[in-house]
Amino acid sequence: MSDFSNQKVVISGATRGIGKAIATAFLEQGATVIGLYAGNRQAADNFKEECLKYQDRIHLYQCDVSDYTSVENIYARIEEQFDTIDILINNAGIRRDGVLAMMPLKDWQQVIDTNLTGSYTMSKFAVQLMMKQKYGRIIFITSPMAHMGFAGQANYAASKAGQIGMMKSLSKETAKRKITVNCVSPGFIATELIGDLSEDLQKEYKKLVPLKRFGSPDDVSHAVLFLASKKAGYITGSVLEVTGGL
Repeated sequence: MSDFSNQKVVISGATRGIGKAIATAFLEQGATVIGLYAGNRQAADNFKEECLKYQDRIHLYQCDVSDYTSVENIYARIEEQFDTIDILINNAGIRRDGVLAMMPLKDWQQVIDTNLTGSYTMSKFAVQLMMKQKYGRIIFITSPMAHMGFAGQANYAASKAGQIGMMKSLSKETAKRKITVNCVSPGFIATELIGDLSEDLQKEYKKLVPLKRFGSPDDVSHAVLFLASKKAGYITGSVLEVTGGL
């Protein structure tokens, strides 16, 4: 892995699941991690405790990425403390499954607001800071549901497809500033996001995966660190799938 010493990384949804694995991997490689979490203070405290040896390089803030003003305020604090940032990982995401014909409007809106609008807001302010130094890496954590679509996940699939479209456009807007923008698309990863699936359904989903297993959060973090490294400077506008062949 590359050395990320002296690089500042902002990660949404940083204290659990995939986000936690990504944050830990960056810390291990010398980065300063600015982690955002929605509201689970216990998970944030646990993460800090587990990474006690990196405590001087961990900065955690509570922030609802679906709230524009909250994100704007967090970035003002980040700019005041760090001036600029090097890497943004748009990882925060939720699911509210249900067939579209019966889906409450709030379940549609919450998923779009967090997964898609949150990625827009986080990216908007990140680009403004990265432009100061004419360098940056932005990575969206999307999903193969963006193009596969599962019954009961119209809102989730739409949000993830939207992330890919946003990434494609943003990569063209920022290329001249040496800011690359890509997606990492994890398949079935063993986190609490899929933990509510029944045992029978999990078995069925594993049958869909050629490698016949769910991935681990570390499988995703390795891909993220590569795209965030200087070695990936000629990769932008791309989707890297971490799906076990799904």
